[in-house]
Amino acid sequence: MALLNSKTEEILWGDFQQKGDSSARERLIEIYAPLIKYVSGRLALFMPPTVEFDDLIGYGAIGLIQAIDRFDPSRGVKFSTYALARIRGAMLDGIRKSDWFPRSLRQKERRLRGAYQKVANRLGRSPTDMEMAAELNLSIKEFQELLQETSQAAMLSFDDVFSDQDGTEGTANTIPSPKALEPPWLVAQAEIKEVIAAAIDKLPEKERLVVSLYYYEGFTLKEIATTLEVSESRISQLHTKAILRLRGRLGSRKKDLQG
Repeated sequence: MALLNSKTEEILWGDFQQKGDSSARERLIEIYAPLIKYVSGRLALFMPPTVEFDDLIGYGAIGLIQAIDRFDPSRGVKFSTYALARIRGAMLDGIRKSDWFPRSLRQKERRLRGAYQKVANRLGRSPTDMEMAAELNLSIKEFQELLQETSQAAMLSFDDVFSDQDGTEGTANTIPSPKALEPPWLVAQAEIKEVIAAAIDKLPEKERLVVSLYYYEGFTLKEIATTLEVSESRISQLHTKAILRLRGRLGSRKKDLQG
């Protein structure tokens, strides 16, 4: 996102970080504020009606301010890349702490995730909807309804894959404070990216495409639905199944990567 020419941006960062110029800090916040709306607009697609859009904006504003205060241009990381991760992480942290999702919904998501992992381990491949429905003693219709019901919880669940129990280090926050960019961390981060890439490669074709378009290409669910010429609810189902499969596979590697 080229919001500033490089020279102007360099001057602003210098005024703020070297001279402590508060007006430069405010200018940076103002310039990069659209990032908050961008992230909140995408996350809102997965949130239940009880999550207010204004709340997402508020959480994201905190993430942007933290990103500006902690960013180090000398590291060679684009600020927009760094800020997007911080903003999204702050929004998800805010939602978790506000406990928007009822315990019953989280329990259903854990049950569904566990079933995916169990059947996949038994079959040595990704299970079909029919196989999952049989495992859960549900009809296909009931299974699809369960997928839809747990879609919001699955969104947060994926972000929790590599997080501590307090949610301080999740996949949404994969770029830490510049001070933490030491060689050991970089090695661990490379391993995490390799594991995630391998897990995505094992997804069924349509689910892999949805994950790629949404997380890597920046498409919205509506745009993906239009591109693939299917309903938005179908794309939501594919996304939820992909996240549940990834959550199951990646969760088993968490201890190895963090140990």
